[in-house]
Amino acid sequence: MQTQHTKLVECGTDEAGRGCLAGPVTAAAVIFPPSYSHSLLTDSKKLTAKQRTELRKEIEQVAIAYGIAHVLPERIDEINILNASIEAMHLAIEKLNPKPEYILVDGNRFTPYLDIPHKCMIKGDARFLNIAAASVLAKTERDDFMKTLHSKSPHYGWDTNKGYPTKKHRKGIRSFGVSQWHRKSFTLLPTQRQFDF
Repeated sequence: MQTQHTKLVECGTDEAGRGCLAGPVTAAAVIFPPSYSHSLLTDSKKLTAKQRTELRKEIEQVAIAYGIAHVLPERIDEINILNASIEAMHLAIEKLNPKPEYILVDGNRFTPYLDIPHKCMIKGDARFLNIAAASVLAKTERDDFMKTLHSKSPHYGWDTNKGYPTKKHRKGIRSFGVSQWHRKSFTLLPTQRQFDF
């Protein structure tokens, strides 16, 4: 796992919640000191909730700068999930001080932010510490957001499924309908196909 890709002031950025039926897409951006290393820090999906929580504390203490941003369902429906994910990353990067001189992006799609050069990295959250840290911050922040929403709308099971399309979540949609936090442009319930035998 590398600390960074260049010798410039570099941030890593990643998002969480792209495949969810409800809630925001959340992104984070992190600038680490060039000498930083950590044996446990990796893609947030490979960590336990407890590990992510502990790592978040360290990331926030050690990082030179970090930013976190949500893009809400109404905006996702307006511009589509890919563009909303990129917008969330831009908003997170915007919060960084100092501004990065180079941006490392997890995945293969991004649009330029200002005139700062960037590079997309497939599975970057398993290759670069700054992207891995961004994935941890985005995931933990979004999980907390969904737990708060769960306290207001408990019948969708957002405290456990975090808005992803589980059986419990879809059962809640069938029973209680669509909430203001659902992404209306997504297929919230699977369409049943009819077969003639």
